[in-house]
Amino acid sequence: MLTRSSTIADRVTDGGAEGATVESILHTDFLSESVVLAGREGLGRVVDRLNLIENPEGIRFWIGAHDLVLTTGFALAQSTEPLSSFVSAAHSVGVAGIVIHFDEDSTTIDADTRAVADELELPLIAVSESFALDHILARGVRDRARQQVRAMYRSERLRRLLVAKMVAGGGVAELASAAAAELDLAVLMTTSDGRRLATAGSDEEVRALCRSSALDGTGRLKTDSTDGGLGLRTTDEGAIAVCAISANGIDHGRVAAFSRHRQLSTQDLYAVDAAAAVFALAVTRDLALSTIEEKHRANFLRDLLLGRGGEHAHAVAHAQRFGWNIGRPVVVVVIEPAPGDDVTRQAPDRMPLVDRQMMAFSGALAQRDPSAAIAALGTETVIMMGAGPNTVNAIRDIIESVRGDGGGGRQPFAVGISRPCTSVEDIPGIYGQARTALKVGRQIYGTWAVTAFDDLGVFRLLSLVENDDELTSFTKETLHELTEQTVEAQDMRKTLEMLLATNINIAETARNLHFHYNTLRYRVVKLEKILGPFTERPDLRLDLSLALKIMAMRGIDQHM
Repeated sequence: MLTRSSTIADRVTDGGAEGATVESILHTDFLSESVVLAGREGLGRVVDRLNLIENPEGIRFWIGAHDLVLTTGFALAQSTEPLSSFVSAAHSVGVAGIVIHFDEDSTTIDADTRAVADELELPLIAVSESFALDHILARGVRDRARQQVRAMYRSERLRRLLVAKMVAGGGVAELASAAAAELDLAVLMTTSDGRRLATAGSDEEVRALCRSSALDGTGRLKTDSTDGGLGLRTTDEGAIAVCAISANGIDHGRVAAFSRHRQLSTQDLYAVDAAAAVFALAVTRDLALSTIEEKHRANFLRDLLLGRGGEHAHAVAHAQRFGWNIGRPVVVVVIEPAPGDDVTRQAPDRMPLVDRQMMAFSGALAQRDPSAAIAALGTETVIMMGAGPNTVNAIRDIIESVRGDGGGGRQPFAVGISRPCTSVEDIPGIYGQARTALKVGRQIYGTWAVTAFDDLGVFRLLSLVENDDELTSFTKETLHELTEQTVEAQDMRKTLEMLLATNINIAETARNLHFHYNTLRYRVVKLEKILGPFTERPDLRLDLSLALKIMAMRGIDQHM
């Protein structure tokens, strides 16, 4: 054992070792017969505080940067995670080193863990005797250890309470209420993208949470911020602790606890994490119970869209078993993610994109039309909902609530809306309308297009032409060099479009394009040399208008 340095002790305040390093602490009599097992290159790391850890699995809650972590071989042996994971987690937080007291039951560190510590240059230090907790260097360590123990007992009591509720058949609403009462906090459960599933707590606390900056303008918990919004944060209305609901490697949502009267602590976050684990069990249970029913729902909706739903009366009666009302006038809405790879598809903690979008729309739809049908079918989500004079506006409201503020994890999607129908036999036809509206709308308006079939106009007729080569040939023969991708060709097409829109009103076109009248006259002469006397021939103007719309719809100008 090395001799103690009084200068180190003199710099200790409230349990910390201000300005000390791991190596300098080894030169005190605080650690008995210390041996550096690995990570010797990191002995110069600065130590600000000593921290006793009795529960390695809760390490992320209790440690901070520049902590010298004190633990035991027995405690490490109880962890279900490899010791190398504990070392990596400690390094990621920025701890100064790990000191381990070994006894007769735990006397060694495996080679893999030593290799990880060496690579990370994180000192692993073994001591033969228990830590001198009455030593001046350990001032405050005992209190922090007691805080951990109190937090573990509190979290275990909450976990048992919530498990009992869940086993008795309680859903997420009952679990949220029980957690709010036990913690004396407002509790919010959301989906992984922040949409609210359940809230509980006093009315005052819940209202403050809903007003706080933790939620966006649409009422969604902000999960797109750093680290998904997880951890402890202070908002304009109070403090919030957020943990992920994760089960079977899938991110199912968030649990948030909020208080406007007190600052939340690590102990609160630890308790919320325990609640999230039980919420995950409840979610998994509910998913397992609903999987078979969801499959039947999806199969029946697919049959309706393909005309295999049976006679009208039979199909309406069968749909009622699922809570769907298709005996009224309905429209079909098709939602499809943007073509291309889902950026989160390879992540092990995310559901498939179409399933996530279906769940998002299901939650938003339930508030407006609980009798609507919805299912994820392959690469798209299909909704069949009641039709009325404001249906399109209602659908746009639903879309906005799902999109939220459009930040971070929101994956782009296009939407097609059919005309209404009143008979089950007509459903395949309006499904085709919704698909056409989605396809053409995306080509014309882009990734986030929301298009109703009735708004397609002439594009609806053009979409029926499946031979792209014929459309390409017609466009080239009609517009000639105006199909090129030069700046001049694009500029002349813009002029032509405005002339056709104003019915060859040169004065109005010049005003709209901010041209001098004579400049536009010159452009008209140039266009007629290329295209022919379109100012005199209505039939040629029709051809030109169609060719321009084909370019807009099919993107033919991208390939010429």
